[in-house]
Amino acid sequence: MTDNQLEEVISSIGPKVKELRDMRGYSLQQLSNRSAVSPAAIHKVEQGNMVPTITTLLKLAAALDRPVSYFVEEEDSPPAELVYTPADGRRPVYTSHTGIDLQAISGPYGRFFVAGAVAVLEPGATSGEQALRHAGEELIFVLSGSMEVDVGEQSVRLGAGDSIHFRSDRDHRWRNPTKKSTKALWMALRPT
Repeated sequence: MTDNQLEEVISSIGPKVKELRDMRGYSLQQLSNRSAVSPAAIHKVEQGNMVPTITTLLKLAAALDRPVSYFVEEEDSPPAELVYTPADGRRPVYTSHTGIDLQAISGPYGRFFVAGAVAVLEPGATSGEQALRHAGEELIFVLSGSMEVDVGEQSVRLGAGDSIHFRSDRDHRWRNPTKKSTKALWMALRPT
């Protein structure tokens, strides 16, 4: 990547943050509350007066329901109408959760509404004590092994061939309580 390309990527971060904030109807304070980044820092990032640290970018990405890659992808080509992903060409998907490996089977998240991944959950892997909640829907299809998913007050144990589809704007958690790895197809739909 040349210096010019790097500068273009960096200068595109702020406008992308502002565009997503505006699309969701968040004020600076509302995004601050969701991300734990000060309103002043968000404003500086949006105006291009500050390059966010990786920690700040991770917080903003999570609050805006986008992967970090959305903010730093080069846009040197027109948006793809289709993305072909061969079995050996899956790219890793960042997650803050330990014990789970995600490999993308869908196109870039910023260009498409549906994100899909093959997930491998190690024994004991969990989404954590804090419930997850974000806009959209999730669909999980277990390929092998088993896992448990809580949505609201309901808990469902999934085995090979089972699936669960839920609105992700409700509190939810997942875990692999077994001593074997679980492999699942995990889809997420995030509204614009």
